[in-house]
Amino acid sequence: MLRSFLRAATAAAITTSALFAGTVQAQEMRDITFVQPSPSAINSFPVFVAIGEGYFKEEGLNVTVEAINGSSAVLQALSAGQAHFGRPGPGPVLGARSRDVDAVFLYNVAARSNFGIVVKEDSDIQGPEDLRGKVIGTGTADGAEVGFAKNVMSGADMKAGEDFELLTVGDGGPATVAFNSGEIVAYSASTADAAILNQRGMKVRDITPAEFARFFGNGLATMGDTIRNDRELVEKFGRAFARGHAFALDDANREAVLAHLAAGNPQEGEDKEFQSALFDAVRSKTIPVDDSKGLGYLPEAVWEEWQASLVASGDLSAPLDDLTEAYTNEFIEGWNAAIK
Repeated sequence: MLRSFLRAATAAAITTSALFAGTVQAQEMRDITFVQPSPSAINSFPVFVAIGEGYFKEEGLNVTVEAINGSSAVLQALSAGQAHFGRPGPGPVLGARSRDVDAVFLYNVAARSNFGIVVKEDSDIQGPEDLRGKVIGTGTADGAEVGFAKNVMSGADMKAGEDFELLTVGDGGPATVAFNSGEIVAYSASTADAAILNQRGMKVRDITPAEFARFFGNGLATMGDTIRNDRELVEKFGRAFARGHAFALDDANREAVLAHLAAGNPQEGEDKEFQSALFDAVRSKTIPVDDSKGLGYLPEAVWEEWQASLVASGDLSAPLDDLTEAYTNEFIEGWNAAIK
């Protein structure tokens, strides 16, 4: 099923490119800013592929990507009008909405959890229950990985600040130093973080219980005002984004995809073998659990579970008045139609 899904999506992305090509000439280009919570082009691969393949250009959009630190910074940029779209995590979006920030999730990029709690490969720790009284490192103070860690630990009936501690240590090299110094015994890592740690010689293994795999990660978001007042922009950006996603899912396009990602972040492209392995790991997390809904679909049940976990961990004082205002699937059918 998956292979046929990928073949169909890729063929459609190429076909749609041809259909749109004739309209580019007549459009005025509009400058658009996309903000991502880390410098990695691989983590935001649909955007960089859509740029490289010219899908945004075909929509009349000139997209600039800015890297900032964590989901909260992404949401601040969106709410301040400094960016049009971003890639925050679901936990920070719900937290922002509880503070009357009208951020809305549009597209489920990391359809399968792209976070995990990792420990050193030779550690005696086997599960979250073994982390009572311990320190868990995070890349940022308020990014999506923080909410994920609290979620997992709340499943073991533990709360941050009471039963365990969270410590912001940064990612990559700083996280390696924190492990080696004993500051942390575990780390709430994205798929990319874990790959980087392993590549740098800090061998880690994931101790996250299997049931947390359904908790999707960062996705495409914008502000509610943009949806209400600039709907055509949302349709255009999301259509190009979905086409970039579909194009990247097929191995037939692998060489072109990796070239686009290297253009987006040359440092990631220096080690071709590592770049390829990291892309495989990140891409695998973006394949829908239920591909009958198409790319980007946001499952209501998991949103409810995300909210319940944040309430349980204390990150939300109470459920939102209307959880469904935090996300929308209204564009998903149209965006998928563009790649079918």
